[in-house]
Amino acid sequence: MKNVACQSASHLVSRRTLLSNMLAGAAGIGAAGQFVRPSVAAAIEAKQKRVLIVLLNGGLSQFESFDPKPKTKTGGPFRAIPTSVPGTHFCELLPHTARQAHRLAVVRSVFAEQVPGSHAAARDYVETGRSPVLGPYPLLGSVYSKLLAGKTDLPGNIHITPSRSGPRADAAFLGPQHASIALPGGAAPRNVDRPAIFTAEADEARYHLRDTADLRFSQRRRTAYTEAYHSSYDRALQLIRRKELFDVGLEPAADRDRYGSHDFGRHCLMARRLLGEGVTCVKITHSNYDSHMENFNFHLEQLGEFDRPFATLLDDLDERGMLDSTLVVLLTEFGRTPQIMPDLGRDHYPKSWSVVLGGCGIQTGGVLGKTNDDGTEIVDRPVHVGDMFHTYLRAVGVDSKATHEGRNQIPVAAPERAPVKELLA
Repeated sequence: MKNVACQSASHLVSRRTLLSNMLAGAAGIGAAGQFVRPSVAAAIEAKQKRVLIVLLNGGLSQFESFDPKPKTKTGGPFRAIPTSVPGTHFCELLPHTARQAHRLAVVRSVFAEQVPGSHAAARDYVETGRSPVLGPYPLLGSVYSKLLAGKTDLPGNIHITPSRSGPRADAAFLGPQHASIALPGGAAPRNVDRPAIFTAEADEARYHLRDTADLRFSQRRRTAYTEAYHSSYDRALQLIRRKELFDVGLEPAADRDRYGSHDFGRHCLMARRLLGEGVTCVKITHSNYDSHMENFNFHLEQLGEFDRPFATLLDDLDERGMLDSTLVVLLTEFGRTPQIMPDLGRDHYPKSWSVVLGGCGIQTGGVLGKTNDDGTEIVDRPVHVGDMFHTYLRAVGVDSKATHEGRNQIPVAAPERAPVKELLA
């Protein structure tokens, strides 16, 4: 998956000359002709892998989701219901997801060491496979952006966040070109509208002038910083040209109804649009599962919003022929305590929780790992978050034992960990 080009000036000229020709040709016909439409996405680049990450922010309770323990002292008030996989049960708060179990693999025995910093540190642990005390490492989406990028000028790493969230430094040493583009509230990126004082032709001329100057400079003094600078302009240009990509209002009304009018439903529909156009990795964050108080009411509300859109998205990816080439990763930063607190809450519990996978490269329709009857301990096949990180990469064909190019041989994933072979197809 490495970029094997020698990065010489001749390669640089060829790439940018081609880009300039594309831009010049597009000036008269509009931007749409440069890009793959959803109707042909499955036929073009059929082997191109893409990734959907859904982060249930705050710490999803395994008891109220994928590892229910009904009629026990730790189980809470909800029932377990059968799924589309005989013998596998989910919590009754997930009836639509339960009907998707044959498309999923549930790992009920994920664990990590406790890390300082609580939520943010735990999220970093889950999305890097390494303890954050070891230093900043790139999050999963940034790694995919670098190692799995397809033949598209669209950004490789887009994060659809709740309204109150914003961008964060998640690419570490991979550089800003692989950092996520945050879409708070699922809104389009800021400043994507061309200023009224510029015509499309004038804007093209401005871009060509900048590109020519940048090319001449890069042939003499090319550095990682100049590449990142050029990349940021390229990405901005493509986002301006494709601003309609972020408008879920262009989707059929029937589809908008199926996903729901609330934020998470709109975000799932936007993720479908982005993946269908060739974005390498799309991450959706759904908040807030941090249920130190009123755990059962919290999950009744949160999972009631999550369940149908997530199941609908799986259906749509499958019906469009995309699920076989799209890895689906459903994450949370840790589980919740078996003990139910006096205020009916559950606290943080990194000793065991559930992660769900589906789609590309995954052996679906089963459960890996087991906790005891009260959910207090893992009793079969414990899986470290570092092993899961290897698995996320290997599922889409990335060599998780490789090293990052040009970074003093920094391993892509924690070298002491390994992929979970039972999960891989």
